Amino acid sequence: QLQLVESGGGLVQPGGSLRLSCAASGFTLDYYAIGWFRQAPGKEREGVSCISSSDGSTYYADSVKGRFTISRDNAKNTVYLQMNSLKPEDTAVYYCAAGRHCGLAIYEYDYWGQGTQVTVSS
Repeated sequence: QLQLVESGGGLVQPGGSLRLSCAASGFTLDYYAIGWFRQAPGKEREGVSCISSSDGSTYYADSVKGRFTISRDNAKNTVYLQMNSLKPEDTAVYYCAAGRHCGLAIYEYDYWGQGTQVTVSS
């Protein structure tokens, strides 16, 4: 059974950091592009970042560029999202997804995790 499991969410103060993990089971992440998405209450799900399977190239939404870093550890079958300088507007449920192409559109991804809550508040 193909499964993605996110972890690492929590409550953090503005300016703080969190590292999210996306662990795969039932398949190898090496062959997939991995995207991170987020959905805040009352808002649509939006793409945050992605990393390609071929050359490890990365892409970021303008809202997180310079603050978030995506990386992958194929040996651990895990992708990470390091989030620094967090802002209250980063509060959302964060999802990872696996697909064929690195992009920030939902339709590009076939497999999704259940999400992890990130709350940025003082």
